[in-house]
Amino acid sequence: MRRASEYDLKLLLKSLGAEEVSEPHEGALLVRVNWRRLPGLIQGLLREVGLEGVRHSTCVGIDARPLNSSFKVLHILALDAARKYLIIEVEARRDRASVPSITPLMPAANWAEREAMDLLGIRFEGHPEPYRLILPDDWPEGIYPLRKDFPYNRKLSQLLKGSGRLSNEPRSFSANYLVRQEEGWVKYAAVPFGPYHPALHEPEYFEVLVEGERVIDARYRGFFVHRGMEKLAESRMTVNQIPFLAERICGICGYTHACAYCQAVEAAAGIDVPERALYIRSILLEIERLHSHLLWFGVAYHVLGFDTGFMAMWRIREDVMRVAEALTGNRKTYGMNLVGGVRRDIDVKKAALVLRMLDRVEREFKEFYSHTLAMGEVVERVKGVGVLTREDAAKLGAVGPHARASGLSIDVRVDHPYAAYGFVDVNVAVQDSCDVLARIVVRYEEVLESIRLIREFLTNMPEGELMAEDVEIPPLRVGVGATEAPRGEDVHVVVTSGGNKVYRWRPRAPSYMNLATVPTMLRGERLANVPIIIASIDPCFSCTDHVLVVDARTGAKRVLRLGALLKRG
Repeated sequence: MRRASEYDLKLLLKSLGAEEVSEPHEGALLVRVNWRRLPGLIQGLLREVGLEGVRHSTCVGIDARPLNSSFKVLHILALDAARKYLIIEVEARRDRASVPSITPLMPAANWAEREAMDLLGIRFEGHPEPYRLILPDDWPEGIYPLRKDFPYNRKLSQLLKGSGRLSNEPRSFSANYLVRQEEGWVKYAAVPFGPYHPALHEPEYFEVLVEGERVIDARYRGFFVHRGMEKLAESRMTVNQIPFLAERICGICGYTHACAYCQAVEAAAGIDVPERALYIRSILLEIERLHSHLLWFGVAYHVLGFDTGFMAMWRIREDVMRVAEALTGNRKTYGMNLVGGVRRDIDVKKAALVLRMLDRVEREFKEFYSHTLAMGEVVERVKGVGVLTREDAAKLGAVGPHARASGLSIDVRVDHPYAAYGFVDVNVAVQDSCDVLARIVVRYEEVLESIRLIREFLTNMPEGELMAEDVEIPPLRVGVGATEAPRGEDVHVVVTSGGNKVYRWRPRAPSYMNLATVPTMLRGERLANVPIIIASIDPCFSCTDHVLVVDARTGAKRVLRLGALLKRG
């Protein structure tokens, strides 16, 4: 298989069935294809460059009926070797609002296609799991929240009146298990149990089937809290209000979302952001990576029962948080981005403060990490545990440190340079043991690389303006903005509406991709290893996690809190 960069991409895509290939902005190709030819085009790409050469980043459903009486689907594929994102545009069949599913060819498209089915009612013919993902099982049939004729402020009580029958489609998580009992193998349906409440931070549910202490199978269910951000942004927010909403997508690393959104709009509108603003964005992105990775190290040590490590890492992280506050006014939600640039500068005094912080953090982090690796108890708990092979990582669409620990050298900072990353060399940390230990080592190397990058950005930051002049947003332009968040590739897709509005905004966080790999890593593991395997992908979860454990021999089920599982380690 050859690398995509060796091809004339436009010629290749035309030969695979594309009707039209254009360049909506730098780093992207817009590929229009008839729905009948979509599977053939995907098969051709996979044949030419392989699953590692073309990654499925996200899928965007669009209600374009107010424009041309149809629905559209955008598949965003990353051709990393060519430094291009392919925006594959397919108009749905008008008689049944459907397109062929590409999940059988690219399993990483699974969740994104199901989300479009839930929220827009677009059917993906041939999808292997055509069950609900986002909406609850008893959501009324025929009501799709992201359609343009659905008011953003419509109340649930209004939905339930005269809405027709409720859906009884099964969720993939609740498929029947075969459980061995005295009378032989019988079907057993696991029932979710746990406190789910809108006040909780991203509550989720893992369903684990065990035989004794060995995990036979595992399934994931999330999306219990859906904040409707896309609908809110498209309905009533302006282009420059959305960055502040985007920054609240994640409670740990929200600034990367604000950057990805702004980059998508800037790309669609052809806005040239001043270099100094690009450097400031990069500095804050690496500061965010530092605090996120240090937070993860603390959580990982806690899950392993090493609370001294937890407290040490969070003490080191505190210096990073104070510097973030000094630069932006906030420890977490920085509020620094607008379309076209940044709102505040970094002066000489603040730069000196950052450099002092980096010296202290680097020294203390290296020292403590070396002590940790000398502890055989810690290393033995993570070595060879939670293996995700390179092949599975590519097939399931893993991103970030999770993918790099499985031997995949993918990093948006290098493959699709943005902000000021095109002006520096970024060293990509890659490990090939594919286990939890590899994920620890990758993040250790990334902490040190972030420190180096911040120093280089501060040293080489040019003088100049912070905002672009004459920012205008033309209508019906599509833009892709991608950043390398601490957890991996963060992708935002925008279709502009003109003026100060967006017609469609679709953010995709890295955990969206990585969570789908967890069941693969859990199979065959000991039950006691479940917490650190889940934690190793650095997910955003509620502190009230529960696990339903089903014994395959007896059919007995029990719900365990995280603390009970930790005691088994």
